[in-house]
Order: sequence, then structure tokens, then C-alpha cells
Amino acid sequence: MEYSIDWGNEVWASLKWLAIAFAISAAAILVIGYLLSRFSRWGTPLWRVIGGFFTGRDTRVKAWGLVVALTLLSLLGVRLSVLFSYWSNDLYTSLQTAAEGIAAGGPQGAEMLQIGEDAFWHSMAIFGILAAVHVVRTMVEIYVGAAFDIRLRYWLTEGATADWMAGRAFYRNRFVDLSAGLLRRRRFGRSKAEPSRRAADIHPGVDNPDQRIEADITNLASVGSSLFWGGGGVSTNGVLPACASIVSFSIVLWDLSGPVTLFGVEIPRMMMWLVLVYVLVASVVAFAIGRPLIRLNFWRERLTANFRYALVRVRDGAENVAFYSGERVEHNNLMTRFRAVVKNFWQIIHVQLAFVGWNFGASQLAAVFPYLVQAPRFFDGQIKLGDMTQTASAFGEMHDALSFFRNAYDDFTALRASIIRLDGLADADSRSREMPEVTTVDRERAVALSDIDVKTPSGDDLISALNLSLAPGAALVIKGRSGSGKTTLLRGLAGLWPFIDGEFARPPGEHTLFLSQMPYIPLGDLRTAVAYPALPDDVGDEAIKAALEKVFLPHLVGRLHDEEDWVKVLSPGEQQRVAFARILLTRPQAVFMDEATSAVDEGLEFSLYSLIRTELPETILVSVSHRSTTDQHHTDLLELTGGGGWTLESLTGGPSLDKQS
Repeated sequence: MEYSIDWGNEVWASLKWLAIAFAISAAAILVIGYLLSRFSRWGTPLWRVIGGFFTGRDTRVKAWGLVVALTLLSLLGVRLSVLFSYWSNDLYTSLQTAAEGIAAGGPQGAEMLQIGEDAFWHSMAIFGILAAVHVVRTMVEIYVGAAFDIRLRYWLTEGATADWMAGRAFYRNRFVDLSAGLLRRRRFGRSKAEPSRRAADIHPGVDNPDQRIEADITNLASVGSSLFWGGGGVSTNGVLPACASIVSFSIVLWDLSGPVTLFGVEIPRMMMWLVLVYVLVASVVAFAIGRPLIRLNFWRERLTANFRYALVRVRDGAENVAFYSGERVEHNNLMTRFRAVVKNFWQIIHVQLAFVGWNFGASQLAAVFPYLVQAPRFFDGQIKLGDMTQTASAFGEMHDALSFFRNAYDDFTALRASIIRLDGLADADSRSREMPEVTTVDRERAVALSDIDVKTPSGDDLISALNLSLAPGAALVIKGRSGSGKTTLLRGLAGLWPFIDGEFARPPGEHTLFLSQMPYIPLGDLRTAVAYPALPDDVGDEAIKAALEKVFLPHLVGRLHDEEDWVKVLSPGEQQRVAFARILLTRPQAVFMDEATSAVDEGLEFSLYSLIRTELPETILVSVSHRSTTDQHHTDLLELTGGGGWTLESLTGGPSLDKQS
């Protein structure tokens, strides 16, 4: 029996095929990847998000090494699929030969039977080799694919979190104007993003950055690599193997196709043209049906993340909700958000029903085409049973490969939604760092404000031309009616508020400390919470214990290594005392406090301020306060009168600080 290919020379033939296919694939990846990254609507943001992984000094060698390995493994999978189709041809041809021998009978029939039987067992041996290689290749592909996904995900997560934290973008991106007009202006060369002056624009710059950093990065790393290289032992479930399969099985199908007479016209190689036309029509219709999925998948991510965030808000504010008996309001709020999720879900289902229904029907109908087309040639004896089964196999592989882009359109839309969200996060972070902030100058043991102007987002004046200087040991209390800009001034000096101008001189780096009204309590043990923003090992357990005792928290000394959600364990007054402990531990040259004693009684307030003035007599102290009892701990009073006005007076009877209004 004549075999469909020369199996004895197939190892070298396959190695040659792999070398040629890899060279072509590598060139195509580089050229097409470059063009997509420069000129396509989704390729440009994708390269912005992942490009550094392939160009960075620390990652590029391993990244490209994994790309080469995955490409070779993917192409090997395609080659094995082609070889399996030839094996199938030989298997069914051997069975046909044996069947013909049995039917013929006699010596000639016995010879044909023996030939068919030998060919059958030869096919089984070939199958054993191909199956073993296929199993090993699939296992290696899974491992290498996982290594690529993990490395890319780690790099993306590390980069996204660092970029989100850099320049306080996690806070300042709420002031970024996300209007389409600004995005278009920036893309066409505008280098600086200006903060909007409309109050309506003050909203979170990006919704749910935590979900973008976790879920969207995971989706990009796993789904993205799977869509490109495929996996799971299937040679048509990725862009690269699908393209390679189209080329490889086109050759097989071309050799097996014969002429077909249609309406009196003989069409050569009918099988080839049939599969191309059929899949082209099916794909065009599928893309038209599935196009809304891009927008719907983007909103699915946003709405589900908003719902999860609302649940977390209720959990974190459980005590306050319970005090107010606000269960009904919270339930209504949660269900309003969840109804939006359900509405979006049904919109996706309606599109997917049409999309999946069309794809499923098209795939089912394609299953019988090769048999219908090749049956007349088989019945006429022009081809053998093996040729017919290989035709069906090649047609199926071609159909699946050509249909991959249609069938995977849903995954592509979800991937594009993740790309848009990650690119949006990076864009908002970048533009938040381009927004104005106060000019900061390092100056040892001194604080000076020069021509400080603070405005509202709408452009109204809060503070105008503020000038003052503080020497070591000076203490300034800032007062004024609500909304006059007291806290906003501290935000601007800390680099958080972008609507500020002027020069701010202060001790460098960690020698200047800002404290909010309710101190931030990080996750971890108590020593981590007290030492923040320093590391607990930098200050030592003994220093932490001493600081806790000094701020009247001796009952916590024995719990330094307890891991709790300390923001829930500690009362607001205890949290503010922890903030004073941080002052004792970090010993800053200047400290700015915003209502730092609002949760403690006046007696404890007196003790805490007295402690700071005794322990750190040279530290410059700036406090925002509504209480008159804080005046005794300060040397000067800055009164904000509204509309940009302010007054400065001494609280000790001596000359006031530099005063201009």
C-alpha cells in the first residue's frame, strides 16, 4: 500500500518545516506588531501597557525567550495536526485495503488483506509516536505558557502599582478631566494636562483602579497570551496557530480537492474555494452581530467593580451604618447598583445569543460540506476512503482556523476592554503628575510660604498672596470658618491639591510630616501601624513601646505583634494618639496637623500638645483647629477670612510673623 507521505523521512522534513515556519512567523510578528502598535486603535494602547516588558533591560531577554519557545511549541502543534491528518488517511486506507481483500477472497485477496493489516499496525505505531510527542509538547506548552503569564502579570502589576503611587497619582488623578475633548487634544500633541476649573469635573479620575490592577491585568496576561498562541493541544485556538494552520492545511486541501461541476460549470479545486467563501461570509456576519460586545464588556467591568466597591463600603462602615439604622438606604443603594449589573448582563446575553447561535449553526453546517463535495469522487473510485477522511479533517481544520477570529470575537472584545481600562489608568496617572503643584524648596529647620495662592476648582480665591516664615520652635494655628481653605492649604502644601501656586520651603524628605484628621492605619501588626510611615524595624520595638506609653496607650504595649484590622479595633481617639506616637518616633523638624485632636477631650489634648512641645521643642508645629483650647500651645494665629483674605497675629504678646494681606 502506498502511504500518504514518507514517514521514514518525516523527522527531517518536519524540522525543516518548523525552521521555515518559525522564520516566517518571527518576521510577521515583528512587522505586523510594529504596524499595529503604531497605527491601530487597540495596538497602540496595548503596546503602551506591555511594551516595556519586551524592551526593559531586566525583562526583555526572558520575555523574548519565552516568546520564541511558545512560538515554536505552537507551530509544532500545527505540524502535529497536519501529520495526524496524514496518519488518518493511512489508517482508513489500510482498513479499506483490508476490506477489499476480504471481499476479493483467494490468494490475491489474502495478499491485499495482509498488506492492509501491515499498514494498519504501521499506522498504530506512527500514532504512538505522534501521540507521545503531542502529549509532551502540550505539557511543556502549558508550563511555558504559565511562566510567560506569571512573569507578564508580575511585571504589569508591579509597574501599574508603582505608576499609580508615583507622584501621588492615586490621589491626584481625581482632578484629571476625563472628557473626550481633553483626550483628543492630548493625543494630538498637547503635552500638559491642565486641571479642570469646573466643579463637575472633580470626580475619581478612573473608576475602581484596584479592579483594573488586579482583574484587568490578569485578563490581559492570561487571555491575551492564550488568544495569540493558543493552548490545550488544539492547533486552531490562537492567532498564530490559526494562521499557520490555514497555510498548512491549504496545501493539504489543495492536493485533495478536485473539480466540481456547478450549474454546468466545472470549478477546479472546489473544496478550497468553498471553505474560503463560506468562512468569509460567516465571519463578516458574526463581526457585525458581536460588535456591541466591546462596549458592553467595558461596562460590565465597571458596573461589577462598582457593585463590589459598594459592598466593601458597607463592610468598612458597618458600625456607622448600624448606629444610623441605615440598612434600608444601603440595601436600596446596593440593589440599584446590582440592577445596573443585571441590565448589562442581559444586554450581553442578547448579543451573545445571536452571536453564539450564528457561530454554532455555521460550524454545524460546515461539518457535512467535505463529505457532500467529495462523495461523488469517492463513489466514482477517484479517491480512497483515507483521502475522503483526510479531506474532511483538513476542511475541518481550515474551517476552524479561519473561524477562530469569528469564534473568539467575544474574548477579543473582553481583552480590548481590559486594554482600554489599563491604558486609561496609565493615562490618568500620567496626566495627574503633569498638573500644577506648589513649588517646593528644601530648607533645614525652617518653614516659609512665599506668595501662596489657593483656589477652588472653579477658580474662586481661597487664599491670596500668603507670606510667612517659621523658625525652629515656632507653632502656628490656622483657623477660619468652614470652607475658608484651612485643610485645602495643607493639602496644597503636601502636593495633593493642584489649584495652588507659590513657593513652599520646608525641611527635606522625612523631616516634614503631615497628619490628617483621622490617621491612616495600614494593614499588619500593631507595630507596623504605629511606626507608619517608617518601617517598624527602623525605629525598634522598644521605641514603639515607649511612644505608646507616652501617648497614654499603655494597654497596647503587649500587643505589638498582634495582627488585627486596627482601624476597627482602635477608637478614633486612640487612632489620633497613635498619630502623636508617630511624631515622637519620626522626630520631624516640621509637622503639619489637620484637626489632630478633634476626637479626644480637652484634657487629653493639653497633655498631647504639651508632650510634643516638651519632647520636640525645636520642631515647627502647624495645626488646623476649631478649638480655642489649642491656642495656648501655639505662638501665632493665621485666620482665614474668606475670598482670599487672611490675618496673622501673635498669641504670645510679641511681634507677629511676617504679615502681608
